[in-house]
Amino acid sequence: MIPLLDIRGVRKSFRRPDGSELLVLDGIDFTLGEGEIIGLLGRSGSGKSTLLRSIAGLAPPSAGSVIYLGNEVTAPPPGIAMVFQGFALFPWLTVLENVQLGLEALGLSTGELHRRAIEAIDLIGLDGFESAYPRELSGGMRQRVGFARALVVHPNILLMDEPFSALDVLTAETLRTDFLDLWSEGQLPIKGVILVTHNIEEAVLMCDRIFIFGTNPGRILNEIKVELPHPRARLDPTFRDLVECIYVEMTTRAVSAPAGRRTEYFPGTGIGTILPHVSSNSLSGLLEAVAAAPYNGEADLPVIASSLHMEIDKLFPVAETLQMLRFAEVAGGDIRLTTEGRQFADFDTDRRKHLFARHLLTYVALAAHIRRVLDERPVHQAPWSRFADELEDYMPPAAAVQTLRTIITWGRYAEIFSYDDEKQVFSLDNP
Repeated sequence: MIPLLDIRGVRKSFRRPDGSELLVLDGIDFTLGEGEIIGLLGRSGSGKSTLLRSIAGLAPPSAGSVIYLGNEVTAPPPGIAMVFQGFALFPWLTVLENVQLGLEALGLSTGELHRRAIEAIDLIGLDGFESAYPRELSGGMRQRVGFARALVVHPNILLMDEPFSALDVLTAETLRTDFLDLWSEGQLPIKGVILVTHNIEEAVLMCDRIFIFGTNPGRILNEIKVELPHPRARLDPTFRDLVECIYVEMTTRAVSAPAGRRTEYFPGTGIGTILPHVSSNSLSGLLEAVAAAPYNGEADLPVIASSLHMEIDKLFPVAETLQMLRFAEVAGGDIRLTTEGRQFADFDTDRRKHLFARHLLTYVALAAHIRRVLDERPVHQAPWSRFADELEDYMPPAAAVQTLRTIITWGRYAEIFSYDDEKQVFSLDNP
């Protein structure tokens, strides 16, 4: 039997302004069969959304091919629809008009347009809101409109790009459950689903197979099969074991730099380390949470993620930054505070800053480098460009900006240097 979708060796790269190549996806292979929900799980920057756009015919791959029902996708094909994270509704159109919009390219009569749109609206639970505008709807209702607009064309494949991430926890759970109920009962006019998500529990709850993506570039690290019947119970021991298995998988696989690249990754030691956008408040918050009862310094990542309502895209960078700073150890799906991490959680504000400053200068090479440059200069100042140009020898310009913004935040908190946003100058003035 021909699969609904056959992804063969997909590679996607973009040209940077300086003419160099930025490789986003490399060697992606998998198939989607009828009746399957496949999950693409990984952090930001792993190319999941880019892959979805390639499948939808919006961003053709640089190499490899996307085969839909035996035909290569080179443009948006009929039979593949997408639901976006940000609703993507037209605010000047009513619910009915937004849903009908998905049908207009099909050349249907006015009566058929109206009939199918009403049918989709009723199916997704928005009966009675046909004449409402997006501004009159809650976030969950707006996302239901997004689902109705995608389903109204009766697609074979539904692509979902983090469709529940912009919703509050309860609304997301309700919409997720309603979708799965309709899917399990065969009421949805679709044959297969690909879901992009950062939420491990969501992936296990919804998907038949989960592909774990690595970064730099995005590639499939592992495939996890979920053989639990629907509806799935989050507290079921088998469910929890699968969640734990994925956390272990994602915390034990080392992320290494591609051959020939000087960029370093956690627990990196050079100034070429790309630093994530993590605030000192987030670091302090996680340390305090793990140090407190009932964890008392050691926590299971799935458990602490659930209690803090943090998805992997938020939790992992914080946990790994604590590891880089030697305040915690992350391995096997667990986080354990070091002696210094426990001390930080117990200290008052001033002692926390002193401890953070010492670890920042010891374990984050860029922080020590900036401080050394400032110390050596007679005026104790250096422009942003001095360090940005240096970092761009190791990483893309956007990553250099992010890294400098992060180190500025940490440096200010630690009071090891200051930064004037208006003048774009680092200094030792009132650090």
